[in-house]
Amino acid sequence: MAKKGILLINLGSPRSTAVEDVKEYLDEFLMDEKVIDYRWIFRALLVQGIILKTRPAKSAEAYKTVWTDEGSPLIVITEKIRKKLQKRIDIPVEIGMRYAEPSIETGIRNLVEKGITEIVLFPLYPQYAMSTTETVIEKAEEIRKKKFPGVRINYVQPFYNRDLYTDCLAESIREKLPEDFDALLFSYHGVPERHIYKTDPTKTCNMNDCCYKDTNPSHSFCYRHQCFNTTDRVIRKLELSKDKVIVSFQSRLGKDKWIEPYTDHTLETIPQKGIKNLAIVCPAFVSDCLETLEEISVEGKEQFLEAGGEKFTYIPCLNDEDRWIEVIRVLCEEQLNQFYLI
Repeated sequence: MAKKGILLINLGSPRSTAVEDVKEYLDEFLMDEKVIDYRWIFRALLVQGIILKTRPAKSAEAYKTVWTDEGSPLIVITEKIRKKLQKRIDIPVEIGMRYAEPSIETGIRNLVEKGITEIVLFPLYPQYAMSTTETVIEKAEEIRKKKFPGVRINYVQPFYNRDLYTDCLAESIREKLPEDFDALLFSYHGVPERHIYKTDPTKTCNMNDCCYKDTNPSHSFCYRHQCFNTTDRVIRKLELSKDKVIVSFQSRLGKDKWIEPYTDHTLETIPQKGIKNLAIVCPAFVSDCLETLEEISVEGKEQFLEAGGEKFTYIPCLNDEDRWIEVIRVLCEEQLNQFYLI
C-alpha cells in the first residue's frame, strides 16, 4: 500500500549572512529563468556580470538585521510550521526550499527514505506567479522525473480565494490592527508586467481593464488579479471601507516596468494626502522574511516617517499561528484524498 507524506515549500535563504553565501544564494535565485526571464546569455550578463558584483554585500548587511540566533527567519518559521503541522497529522512532513538548502530534492529524498511514494507538495504562496508557484512545480517535476520516477506528487493549488485562508488572514489582521489607523496598506511582492501576460495561456488578460472583473479566463493565472482579489475578500471580512485601503507592490528589481503602484513611492507620498497613521500587511508572504522584516518593517517605516508619517504599524505574516496551521492541514488533506481518486 502506498505511503503518503507532505512537503512544504518556501522560497529559501542563504546559509548565513556571509557575503559569499548570499552571493551563492542570489546566483541560484536570479539565474532562474522564471525569475529573470531573459535568454540565458543576457540573464548571465545581468546577474553574474552586474548584480552579483555589488548586491551580495548590500544584501548581506540587510540579512544581518533580521537574522536570528536560530538562523534565517524564513527557514526557522517554516520549520516551526512543519513541527506544528506534524502534531496534527499522522504522516511524515518535511520542508524544502526552491533555492538553497534544504532543497526540494532534499525534501523529496527525506520522504522517500521513509518509504513515501505519494507526496502532497505545498508551495506556500497564496497567489499564482511564474516566479513562485510555477517555478516550484516545474522544479519538483524535473527532480521527480530524473531521480524519483516512482513517486507521485499532488500539488496544493494557489489558495488566495479560499474562505478558510482569507478568514484566517482577516482574523490575524483584525487582532493586530490599531484602532486609530488612517489606512491599511496591502503590499504585495511585485513582478514585471510582462510576467502577467507570459503566464496567461488564455491570452485574454488586459491589465487595463480585467483585473477587477468578476470573471475572466485569465484570472486563474493572473497574479495581479489574485492580489486585488485577496485584498477585496479580506477587507469585506474586516468590514473596512475601500477608502481606508491601499494596494501596492514592492521589491522591484532592475529598470523594467513592474506592476504598479510601487510600495516605496506609495509610502513617500501618502503622508501628504493626510495619512499619518499607517498599518501595513504583506499577504504575498505567509512567513516573515527579508522582504517583510527589513524592506517593509525597517526601510518602509523610515520612508513613511521621513515623508511626514507619524505612526507605522507592520502586521506580521501568518507565520506559525495555530489557525494558519489548521488551514495548511485542511488544504493538504484535500490533496491527500485526491490520491484515492486517481
